[in-house]
Amino acid sequence: MSTSPGLPAITGLTQPELIHWLESCGQPRYRAAQVLRWLYRNRATSFAEMLDLPVELRRLLQDSFSLFSTTPTTHLIAKDGTEKLLLALADGQLVECVLMRETRRQTVCISTQVGCGMGCVFCASGLEGLKRNLSRAEILEQVLRLDRLLQTDERMTNVVIMGIGEPLANLDVLLNVLDTLCDPDGLGLGARRITISTVGLPDRMRALAQHGRPFNLAVSLHAPNDTLRNTIVPVNTRTGIAAILEAADAYFERTGRRVTYEYVLLGGVNDEPHHAHELASLLAHRNAHLNLIPMNHVSELDFSEPAAPRTAAFASILTQAGVVTTVRKRKGEDIDAACGQLRLTHQRGTPVSGPPISSVAGPRVPGSTTGDQ
Repeated sequence: MSTSPGLPAITGLTQPELIHWLESCGQPRYRAAQVLRWLYRNRATSFAEMLDLPVELRRLLQDSFSLFSTTPTTHLIAKDGTEKLLLALADGQLVECVLMRETRRQTVCISTQVGCGMGCVFCASGLEGLKRNLSRAEILEQVLRLDRLLQTDERMTNVVIMGIGEPLANLDVLLNVLDTLCDPDGLGLGARRITISTVGLPDRMRALAQHGRPFNLAVSLHAPNDTLRNTIVPVNTRTGIAAILEAADAYFERTGRRVTYEYVLLGGVNDEPHHAHELASLLAHRNAHLNLIPMNHVSELDFSEPAAPRTAAFASILTQAGVVTTVRKRKGEDIDAACGQLRLTHQRGTPVSGPPISSVAGPRVPGSTTGDQ
């Protein structure tokens, strides 16, 4: 796809900014909608493909912008159809994003930061610390590059912001991106098809509620009390569970969207029956959904998932207490699809866990056949 080093990415422009640029070049403002249609709906891979634009404008766009600023360095395809891209940014940093396929859903999972500063002890994303926030273009391009991996008759149905980084720590840029994804001249996604995951930053959660779009909110809880959570999620020492739950309640009241609570099960750490009962006491009276996530193995970390019967027993306690509970189905395990794993293995020069189905220096051509290779 068109990447021109040194030129700004056109994905960095909002629609008003694109209109302003076009008018400064003597072009009519309606051309903006045509450019955006090619970018977001027609899956253009170069400005030359934008055939309803005058040749002169296509050349001007080519000379002024890069279609994308990121470069795919690794593309992996798992046995279950999950696809993962490792993208190199203009400054050499790396970020990853994932496409997950199901019968009626095609979901993309994207990152908002290079690294993460939240310090969750079980997560590969933060092992190298926080480097920086991603820009508008760098976040949008993850969505657009994954969208171009879909077959011609497939459409992206959902976006989850659950990749590398804490989304609410880059909230202003993220909201700018999400407004574009929801815009009819963007991807036209409904807000209810977008889920934002957070470790729990109460002030930012309230700011998100005030934005006015009813996005789905997922709060990564991971412990039923502050003593344990402080050791698992160190940033909790600055917030506390009570403040997080109050902000989540306020989000529900403002948007009408039921909040999901995520809980990574760490064998022998937070998966005892008394943890389940304590968690139930926090959530049973709330309009909430609990998503249990068995720990993904990371060789650098001394944690493991509980055995399946233990996970089932934990879930059963919560269900019997009236908490709507599900256990997340693992996707793309053979290609390190969990947050931060592929980036970490690439940076440390260690092999991907399990045999990759495909590894290439760029995405598939849209419409090509997916299969084990």
